Amino acid sequence: MSNKPASITQCDICIVGSGAGSGPIAYELAKAGYQVIVLEKGAWYAEDDFKKDEMLLRHKTFRSKLKDERHVIEEPDDDGSWSSRNTGDFWGGNIVGGASNFMSGYFHRLKPEDFRLLSEFGPIAGANITDWPISYAELEPYYARVEKIVGVSGKVVSHRHLEPRSTPDYPFPPTAEHPVSQWFDKAATESGFTPLPMARAILSQPHNHRRSCEYSGYCGSYGCSSGAKGSSRAALLDSAVKTGNCKIIAHARAYQINTDNKGNATSIDYFNTTMERHQVKAKIFSVACYSIESSRLLLSSTGPRHPEGIGNRYNQLGKNLHCCAGGTGHGVFDLTRISTEKARALKVKGPFFNRALQDWYFIDDKKAFGKKIKGGTIDFVFDPSSPTSEANSLKWDNNNQLIWGSEFKRKLKSHFTQSSDLKFEVFCDWLPTENCFVSLDKSETDKWNMPVARVKTGYHPHDLKVARYLIDKGVQLMKQMGAHQYYGNVFTTPTYNLIAGGMRFGHNPEQSVLDADCRVHGCNNLFVTDGSFMPNGGSVTPTFTIYANAFRVADRIKQQLK
Repeated sequence: MSNKPASITQCDICIVGSGAGSGPIAYELAKAGYQVIVLEKGAWYAEDDFKKDEMLLRHKTFRSKLKDERHVIEEPDDDGSWSSRNTGDFWGGNIVGGASNFMSGYFHRLKPEDFRLLSEFGPIAGANITDWPISYAELEPYYARVEKIVGVSGKVVSHRHLEPRSTPDYPFPPTAEHPVSQWFDKAATESGFTPLPMARAILSQPHNHRRSCEYSGYCGSYGCSSGAKGSSRAALLDSAVKTGNCKIIAHARAYQINTDNKGNATSIDYFNTTMERHQVKAKIFSVACYSIESSRLLLSSTGPRHPEGIGNRYNQLGKNLHCCAGGTGHGVFDLTRISTEKARALKVKGPFFNRALQDWYFIDDKKAFGKKIKGGTIDFVFDPSSPTSEANSLKWDNNNQLIWGSEFKRKLKSHFTQSSDLKFEVFCDWLPTENCFVSLDKSETDKWNMPVARVKTGYHPHDLKVARYLIDKGVQLMKQMGAHQYYGNVFTTPTYNLIAGGMRFGHNPEQSVLDADCRVHGCNNLFVTDGSFMPNGGSVTPTFTIYANAFRVADRIKQQLK
């Protein structure tokens, strides 16, 4: 196959990926009059393509196929050894808008202390903790910009861990709340906890040609058919394209960033659907194709000044990857054993639960931890309905024996008509360690004959201890609400859709890949704007912070282009 590209296109800025780290760059630069090209490996879907069907879950339809491309994941075993396997789980959504199409849209800001984790809480042996090169105050105006432009609905409630805000409230009122929310508030208050309405990147009112939420009951893991969800595509890219300055090239698999003798980027090569090679030349380049794949792209892009990959002079590229530590818990209510009023409330479908607890975002429990430590967030949710998969999981008894006939029918009836499951999700920091990083696999290749990413996923035992502490609090609240069964489990494997790091930003090139503006050290016109830049993930989902930082970097790129 010839190395000569079939076509060469030129623009002001070329962006790889189209998710939360890309949308703000395309939106701001296109509005400013610059010519923007977005390369997206997946297809371009619209609202009408997102049906409320279990078969259209992102994990089944909108991610890469294992036979075409994969990752090699290396996991710790109980005996201290490591085992590896091929997996397709790390693809959050290979479509225009990326995984932001399928998020639940829990939008918590980080706290000021998250930006100075090392100086605030001190070192932890075996963890690569550091402070951020920017402060919360520098990012705060961009959080506010995301709330307004992407569209965040909610209500600010004063509490002891509330972060400083430049605006008194969210720009959109809260989304419709489930009747169980009031029941939850009462139980939380009785327990001495502070129930918080959860802000959502979901429109409660129409905005900018997008409809408001339709409350179908299918949200997290599903695409939004109304445009209410603040995906990069619906909230930003559609508007960028309407300016006439932004072109999205779907089914474009970027595989090489070319650099000159000074180390700066000159062009990006990509494959189209027929495996033809094409090239885009630009003044500025931005990479935002998810932490693992962004590291993989830069590792694969060698050149005269970057023999080990762009930004890898000090062997930091792909290092300090982190997932989202925590776990999940449940409170199961037997509808035949509670009041008619409460049973009726639990059967309501559609509105969001929208409650969170941050009473232990910082934990000052000397008995449990010996000192004040960073804690986390508990979000309370209803899972989207998935009757087919739920029914399939019920066909086994407690002894792992298959059941059928009348016994199976009774179990189905009980599950779907006589019980209700309240779920909570715990989020806390996955501390970066030397055993969590991305590299190129030495033997596995994808269908384009490119080395796949090898992802080592070691975790720090401190993460499990914090997660267990928070899960116990969630279980306590389930008991207080009167659940008949209550339990929770800690994550020991990575949360595939909540991964960040791999290209930490910082002032010292020997300890980071990006500078404070997310520009690659030693490559003056290449930025990385997905979650790769984050030294730690905080104790919330990272999408809100990725959006905010991408808006911040967009301002820096505009300054550089001028």
